[in-house]
Amino acid sequence: MNSTLMDHATETMAAGSKSFATAAKLFDARTRRSALMLYAWCRYCDDVIDGQTLGFRNAAAMSGSATQRLTMLKTETQRAFAGAEMQEPAFAAFQEVATRHAIPPQQAFDHLEGFAMDVRETHYETFADTLRYCYHVAGVVGLMMARVMGVRDEAVLDRACDLGLAFQLTNIARDIVEDAEAGRCYLPAQWLAEEGLTAQQLTDPACREPLARLAARLVAAAEPYYASAQLGLSGLPLRSAWAIATAHGVYREIGIKVNAAGPRAWDKRQGTSRAEKLVLLIKGAGLALSSRVASMPPRLPDLWQRPHRTSGNAGVPS
Repeated sequence: MNSTLMDHATETMAAGSKSFATAAKLFDARTRRSALMLYAWCRYCDDVIDGQTLGFRNAAAMSGSATQRLTMLKTETQRAFAGAEMQEPAFAAFQEVATRHAIPPQQAFDHLEGFAMDVRETHYETFADTLRYCYHVAGVVGLMMARVMGVRDEAVLDRACDLGLAFQLTNIARDIVEDAEAGRCYLPAQWLAEEGLTAQQLTDPACREPLARLAARLVAAAEPYYASAQLGLSGLPLRSAWAIATAHGVYREIGIKVNAAGPRAWDKRQGTSRAEKLVLLIKGAGLALSSRVASMPPRLPDLWQRPHRTSGNAGVPS
């Protein structure tokens, strides 16, 4: 196996997601390699669209328009699935993962659609619209990660998607101001109207009280998806269940901190300390072990449902 690709993926994870990096160490070696390399591709695509490198602005990464960069990502993803030789490490990593775990092409292109929504400056009128965005940027990543863990059961995949939705709702709450500064708003317009706000006011320090109420609403909306995802741990191998339970706890804690900070939530970036991660890692071990004797109840019918497709290639651009 290519150690250079693994080194690149490990560095990408360490710099790009400290929250998931801790959990990823708990996977068995084979699963960890694939999970990190899948993350490296997702991070690379995100950075290409935003003109960044590992989340930081990089003028050299701004070649061409955002639409042209999106087209490049789609073309390279098609080439990866076609077995072409990949020069970019992130795409070489993705190609290995997609081949080894039979990632359906539609899932990769569903993820790229999330970036396309940013490029098109999609308007989110309702909470269902926001959840659709969450599916593309995070829910479908949950589906691909679950396949890396060996999951093929559709009911368990639903729970993996739920965790992605919960993660992204937490991210939106934490990053409302940062996103607004970049000209993006993922909050439902209906929610903004109820608070008497416009998207242009989200960066105004004078609006932090209503902003805190909106963030609390997002955090509360994420809770049933976190709960649903936790019930899916029984469908994962033990070490994968430990890793995912830990990631579940770390991200959920970020939402709790945003909620607790109220109007001061955006004075600094909310996160978890090393000591808090250790506690959540131990708690995750307990959840993983208890899931070995638990059965998975039916998923709540009022939760947002991911699209189900019978063909792995349906809708893939030609």
